[in-house]
Amino acid sequence: MKFAASIGAAACLLIATATATATATVTAAGAADPHEQFMATLRGLCGQHFEGALAYAIDPKNDFVGKKMSADVVCSASDVRFPLQVGEDRSRTWIFSRGAAGLELRHDHRHPDGTPDAVTMYGGMANDSGSALSQSFLADQHTFAVFPGSETNIWTISLSADASTLTYHLERHAKPRITFILKRVAH
Repeated sequence: MKFAASIGAAACLLIATATATATATVTAAGAADPHEQFMATLRGLCGQHFEGALAYAIDPKNDFVGKKMSADVVCSASDVRFPLQVGEDRSRTWIFSRGAAGLELRHDHRHPDGTPDAVTMYGGMANDSGSALSQSFLADQHTFAVFPGSETNIWTISLSADASTLTYHLERHAKPRITFILKRVAH
């Protein structure tokens, strides 16, 4: 448990450092839109492959424990997708899009036959405190409906300065719930 707490603390430090560094860079560069900059950063990853694992889970029996995670970054005109493989499970995709309402993160969950899971397309919109390297997404009404108790969910997606490390961090009730760390690798 101490090891998991240490990894969780290290992941939180990585998120805070990436956010502070990116915010300083954006501020020095001018009043550029951090949501557009983040999407540009993600688009710069198109075609890249990431691998990693769970770094922290509030529940030590979490389904992700001990399983390799991988994702290939897939881009279209409307979004950037991270189809995830967790062990042999390919049911999840993180979807980032930028529309009139702002920057959005969705979690698309599918059954093996491709039909939507009952709990799918949850997520929310980015708040205004992000940067080119880190954005936090606040749970929306759809998320509340499919996940009772998720009203305080905040997903923070951060990239290292060289975009070689991606950290996915979920907080609920202002407490860490789960953290994944994925590193870019050649495939």
